Order: sequence, then structure tokens, then C-alpha cells
Amino acid sequence: MDILTNTFKQALRDRQPQIGLWAGLASAYTSEIVAGAGFDWLLIDGEHAPNTLQTTLSQLQSVAAYPVAAVVRPAWNDPVQIKQILDTGAQTLLVPMIQSADEARAAVAAVRYPPAGIRGVGSALARSSRWNRIPNYLERANDQMCVLVQIETPAGLAALDEILAVEGVDGAFIGPADLSAGMGYLGQPDHPEVLKTIDDAITRIVRSGKAAGILHGGVAQAKHYLELGATFVAVGVDAILLARAAENLAAQFKDVKPVAAGKGPY
Repeated sequence: MDILTNTFKQALRDRQPQIGLWAGLASAYTSEIVAGAGFDWLLIDGEHAPNTLQTTLSQLQSVAAYPVAAVVRPAWNDPVQIKQILDTGAQTLLVPMIQSADEARAAVAAVRYPPAGIRGVGSALARSSRWNRIPNYLERANDQMCVLVQIETPAGLAALDEILAVEGVDGAFIGPADLSAGMGYLGQPDHPEVLKTIDDAITRIVRSGKAAGILHGGVAQAKHYLELGATFVAVGVDAILLARAAENLAAQFKDVKPVAAGKGPY
């Protein structure tokens, strides 16, 4: 079994649409449940979900048996944190808050061994190499790393073309929530001006030859981004799916009346 080749990266290069789900519940059990649901990729979120290195590892392990790619979002563009995440076995990272070409180059360097980058060598201790059981892991690992940069500020948009030109950046992901806040529309990611800006950004990313991505829970809007050429689109969040389904179920029983005395079964 070839566990080193990054099939998700290959799919993006081949412009095959990849439909994903955000995994924010920080649970190996729930991540395994959604891993078998039919999505192409899961995002294990270390920025806004309460994940630790250990919970990230357990989720990578729990979804490994399923035909779904694991993408990990670190809390920050930090080479130390990225090194640890890679050693747990992650090969695809979504790096948040990239606002310049220099920051994009730093993210690329963090996932690559020298001389191409600065990733520390600890493969003998690492799940990524299966404790040096994968032949020639150190020589082959760099080419299998997939770096997705998150563009979610006006500054990031202003530098988008320079960021996309950075060698080693495989794709750019638009973050509607932070972008709308930075544009002056806090809590309004579907404001017309924000949507117009997102459409333009996705068009520019696709035109550059890099993969474009976004998260949107609305089916029609998600399909719109796919029609624009986006190739990795997350269409929901596990926590939100659970919250809304639980609320909807509870609401169906809000009008239940108390049983009158003497009318019950006992």
C-alpha cells in the first residue's frame, strides 16, 4: 500500500473537484464518522477548534482507513508547530492568515527538508515515515507536501498575485469570515461586496493555475464557486451540522402538551 503519495495534491493538479467537510469537534470518534460519509477531504482545524497535537494525531489515525484526505490547519504559520504536525503524518496543510509572498515562502520552507526548506529531521520518531519504514522517506517527502495558503484579509488580497507566484504554493483558500470583517462587514460574509470580492479572487487564483478553495455551507453558493473553477470546496462544518440538527429535532417537540391527571397509561 502506497501511503506516501499525496493523492489529494494530485487531484488538485488534475483540476478534479474535491468536496470537503470541516472537522471542528476535536474528536477522533466524530471525525471517523464523517470520514466514511463520502467526502473527498476533511479539514482538521487547529486554529479555531480546541485541537491539540495529540487530538490531531488521533484524528489522522482514525480517518486513515477511509478514502478521504486529511487536511490540517495549524493555529498559525509557525515552523515549530508545522514540524510537529507533519511528523504526526499530515501531508496537506491549510496555513491561515497569509498576507504576503514572504509569509507564503515561510510556509513552504516549513514543510520541506533542507536544502529546500527548514523542516527538522526526526523521521525515526515520526508516524509520517512510519518510523523509517517507508523507503527513502527523507528523499521523497518534500514532493508530497501540499501547501494551501489562506487569504482572508484585504492585505492578503492585495498581495494575492505575488503569493500565487511563490514556488511550492499549491493553492489558495479564501476565508469569508475574516475577509468580510476586514472589509468592514463583520458577521456578513454574504454581503454583496464581499461576494463580489470573493468571485474576483477565485477567478484570479484559477487563472494563475493554482487550486482555489473556500468554505461555504450553502449548497447553491458552493456550487457557484465550483462553477468558477474552485477545486477544493468545503460544504459544511461538523459542529454546525450537529447543532442545527439537534435544534431542529428539539423544536419539533416544543408544542407537546402535559398529560392531564388520570389520563396517562399508569
